[in-house]
Amino acid sequence: MAEEKKNESPKLELRPGGPRGMNARINREKPKNAKATLGRLLKYIGRSRITLILIISLTVVVTVLELFGPRFQQKAIDTFSLKDGKLTVDFGSLVTFLALMAAFSLVSAGLNFVLGRTAARLSQGTVYLMRRDLFEKISRLPIGYTDSHKHGDIMSRMTNDVDNLSTAVSQSLTTLISAVLTLIGAFVMMLSYSPLMTAVALITIPLTVFVSSMLSKFMRKYYVRNQQLLGQLNGRVEETVTGYRTVVAYGKEPESVEKFAVVSEEYRKTSIKARVWGSIMGPLMNFLGNLQYVLIAATGGYLVIKGRAGMTPGKIQAMLQYSRSFTRPVNMIANQYASILTALAGAERIFEIMDSEEEKDEGKAPVKPSDIKGNIEFKDVDFSYVPGKPVLKKFDLSVKAGRKIAIVGATGSGKTTVVNLLTRFYETDGGTISIDGINITDMPLETLRNSIAIVLQDTVLFSDTVRNNIKYGRPDADDEAVRDAAATARADTFIERLPEGYDTMLTESGGNLSQGQRQLLSISRAVLADPRILILDEATSSVDTRTEMHIQQAMVELMKNRTSLIIAHRLSTIRDADTIVVLRDGAIAESGSHEELLAAGGEYSKLYSRQFAGIET
Repeated sequence: MAEEKKNESPKLELRPGGPRGMNARINREKPKNAKATLGRLLKYIGRSRITLILIISLTVVVTVLELFGPRFQQKAIDTFSLKDGKLTVDFGSLVTFLALMAAFSLVSAGLNFVLGRTAARLSQGTVYLMRRDLFEKISRLPIGYTDSHKHGDIMSRMTNDVDNLSTAVSQSLTTLISAVLTLIGAFVMMLSYSPLMTAVALITIPLTVFVSSMLSKFMRKYYVRNQQLLGQLNGRVEETVTGYRTVVAYGKEPESVEKFAVVSEEYRKTSIKARVWGSIMGPLMNFLGNLQYVLIAATGGYLVIKGRAGMTPGKIQAMLQYSRSFTRPVNMIANQYASILTALAGAERIFEIMDSEEEKDEGKAPVKPSDIKGNIEFKDVDFSYVPGKPVLKKFDLSVKAGRKIAIVGATGSGKTTVVNLLTRFYETDGGTISIDGINITDMPLETLRNSIAIVLQDTVLFSDTVRNNIKYGRPDADDEAVRDAAATARADTFIERLPEGYDTMLTESGGNLSQGQRQLLSISRAVLADPRILILDEATSSVDTRTEMHIQQAMVELMKNRTSLIIAHRLSTIRDADTIVVLRDGAIAESGSHEELLAAGGEYSKLYSRQFAGIET
């Protein structure tokens, strides 16, 4: 609707191709602090305290059970002994320890199954809360935000980024808890067997930390960029699907495919790099683990040969198992690192929306929509979408209740901006706008917008029944009121011819109706809302002349006893307006009735002559 849009931050790089031809922003800033993002994410996880406590408890039990496995294995091995050159075995003890190993394994498997289900419940509960809060946040953002951000990128944050978080919460959370407990438990067990061998096992730890920290620096930037490119891909698909008729009409299919391919190719390359660096981490950790394994085996063998510290083959085997358990947490974290990075990158993008400034609603004036009469006054209003490029300059306009005011002018003169400011889609840079003498910033937004109905050139219908689309602005209306509104808007005839009448389901954006029919439904919605102020923004510019006549008749009924602001390029539709205001460069060039302005021979007369050259007026 607006001629220009605001720039939100000098740190954001502008790229063409956003909604309505506006500049869409692709965030090139470095990711936010990962620690802070993780802290906020943990707060969401913590809101499911009982489930979280159950997960931690189950993880502790499962980890303890798994830590007893090597000890039982050691006991079983040490039931074998050499006496006088003969191998002997204590079968009773062997069977006991093997039975304990089997029992612990079965219990551990069962608990792991329960743990998996509980972790899934926690992840879905967490992402449900985040998705709900994100959607609520989007509903409170100013119009300027959605005008200046790619819709596909916003949807990507709602879907892909949240799904990545779900995966991370369900898998990485239990992995991290288990890793920490296993690390501590394995270290204690190793110390109980041999402090010397434990010291040998620790030799590779500094090298492991160094390698993982170095790799993480490379991995993080690729995973963050990966998520940004995925948002761009979704945005490109959303634009192409939404504007497919235009793409086909202009034969731009190859160009559209090429633009998609450019982003897709960059995404492919970045994905490969991200996965390559992510896949390197695991093998490197395994190599370091094998190195530790060799060092422990050699040290243990030496101690057995020397007969020191009561070392036995079973204890060496247990030490090897515990060393694996000791290094495994590092490998587990390394293997989950890619998922964690992706989740944190997505969380940053989600929190970026959540941290955006909301639409201000500070109005406290005790006024209700039923109290509104419809007197409108703009006084010394200044406004610019881009600082330094004013759209309205010291704009003054006074409209008495019940009057019809038409606003005309060249593209970019500020016509739609007047509507944007009156409805507080944008805030003024200076001056005041009042209704019935009350500054609109002092009115609650709900009161202000419930007092105004807008019929746009591009009608907005939802995937719902015809009845519910008409009732959108007044959900409590009964069927009789809906039918009366449709009759007033001249829409009842075609509605009754639909397969299910008022219960007919509309496809997305009302695609199963003609443009004129969609416009009549939009007018029906405005009639039912019964506003005191009506705005008609190019309401008939996209329909044929015959359809326009029907819509004009409907609008005459709609405008009765209401303050009406009519924005139109077709000057034939505004001849009967009480006052016609001509805008030029954000200011009123002239105003008056149709006849007065023609007689004056000014801007309006020139516009009219260009449209109706050779036609009697």
